[in-house]
Amino acid sequence: MILRRELWLAVMVVCLSTVAGLHAQSSRSETYDLLIRGGRIVDGTGNPWFRGDVAITAGRIAAVGRLAGAQASQVAAQVIDARGLIVAPGFIDLHTHSDLPLLADGDAQSKVRQGVTLDVLGESTTVAPRDGLPPTEDRSGVRVDWTTFTDYFERLRRKTISMNVISYVSLQQIRRVVLGYDLRAASPAELERMKQLAARSMEEGAWGLVTRFESGGPAHPEEAIALAKVAASYGGIYASHIGSEGFEQEKEIAFAIRVAAEVQIPVHLFHLKVRARENWGRMSSFIAQIEAARAQGLEITANQYPYTAMFHNWSSFFPLWMRQGGPDKFAERLQDPSLREKIKNDPEFIAWAKEHGWWEGITMALASTRENAKYEGMSLSEIARLRGDADPADTSITLMAEEGGRIRGVFHAMSEEDVRLVMKQPWVAHASDGSAINLEAPGVPHPRNYNTNSRVLGHYVRDEKVLAIEEAVRKMTSLPAQILGLRDRGLLREGFAADVVVFDPVKVRGTNSFDKPKSYPEGISYVLVNGVLVIDKGQHTKARPGKVIYGRGYKPRL
Repeated sequence: MILRRELWLAVMVVCLSTVAGLHAQSSRSETYDLLIRGGRIVDGTGNPWFRGDVAITAGRIAAVGRLAGAQASQVAAQVIDARGLIVAPGFIDLHTHSDLPLLADGDAQSKVRQGVTLDVLGESTTVAPRDGLPPTEDRSGVRVDWTTFTDYFERLRRKTISMNVISYVSLQQIRRVVLGYDLRAASPAELERMKQLAARSMEEGAWGLVTRFESGGPAHPEEAIALAKVAASYGGIYASHIGSEGFEQEKEIAFAIRVAAEVQIPVHLFHLKVRARENWGRMSSFIAQIEAARAQGLEITANQYPYTAMFHNWSSFFPLWMRQGGPDKFAERLQDPSLREKIKNDPEFIAWAKEHGWWEGITMALASTRENAKYEGMSLSEIARLRGDADPADTSITLMAEEGGRIRGVFHAMSEEDVRLVMKQPWVAHASDGSAINLEAPGVPHPRNYNTNSRVLGHYVRDEKVLAIEEAVRKMTSLPAQILGLRDRGLLREGFAADVVVFDPVKVRGTNSFDKPKSYPEGISYVLVNGVLVIDKGQHTKARPGKVIYGRGYKPRL
């Protein structure tokens, strides 16, 4: 009897100890805020997918792999069943114009709904510096009355945003502060002031220097070199918008290679492409030029949007002499009837209109007045017929005069074969050249604003098989992170920021077109930004956990 009691007590001690141990283990496990269970993990490296779980705690990835087994529901406060879905790092958009749209609508609907968790701001001009420039008001009603990046970033912080952001500082923006719209070279004193503004911007959090040239490279290359050296001294990168897009692209790429070699700085090229039928098929030569530089040890990369049409202002096909002195001077010249024939007969005007798609390929996306909004979405040929104009060139000049030179357009001028060739290059990332907007955006915007990433995943990966899913995700995640020098994003790794997208590889697709661009994609099930669900079962939660990610030279203001 005594032996039985002792045995019973011993068994009870073991059982109680086991229960206590299991409870302690369960308590330890219940530190996860969220568990994404059973998905096909495409981790951003380009390696083949594997099945597993992703655990998140305090905005960071706590674990990746086969974690919870049958007890998944007991180890996290929230569980997402990702069976049949792909789990990937949040997408990084290297080329955007979301600077002011994010202040108009911090929900960033068009971006987060396609899996984008980080937008890189700035291209031709940036939100700062603005020392001495008068306040302006954006078409969306955003009043631009700040001076520095610090001021702008503080505005974003107060507004709150659903995605993370990074910003470059623009050479053109700095020139405007110091020289206005004067095209001459800066004096030694002016160049020194430009370098000071570049240094201040880097200390305020800018990620690097960005430049934009009309055609053939910079008019004053030494200025770009000098400011690139400032960016390099703060650990920044150099990014360049390609302006000629085929006609003098070799010169522009050559200058970017010069910057990489002379400054010893990573160089990134915006939207590698060629426009105009006469240039179709030339892309292989530009790829070879870049690959030769990379073979010499120069760090040169590029990005691309997956469409055959561009988007910018109609002013881009007007002669340079018309645009000298800035937008106000341009608008003034458009009002001068004595210049009409000179414009129409200018070889630049004719050549640039042709390379932008000619009158059938140039469309009006956004007018600045209600009177001409009825033409949005139409080509210049269609508009000319409606207005009874014999020559669409007259139509373009008249409309630009009526709109003060402010008409944005979509230009159908690129080759699908070239798009696919660029897409296959391992050093080319996907990017939108778009903005974080919503379905109420004015005009007829480019579909890339809403569906860039989903178009790649649906059309080019699943349907056309141009890329494998792992390679496409790498071009949206770890490659952009590598280009920028981000150390804790772009991969599903323990300790990395919990920017995550979960999507259905069968259903993901772009839903819009050039005719009807305002449509969100399908198949993006969940998006987390810094560990917070922003897209839950395909719907925006209205959460705004986005942050400004500051460059390496950032010096917090005390």
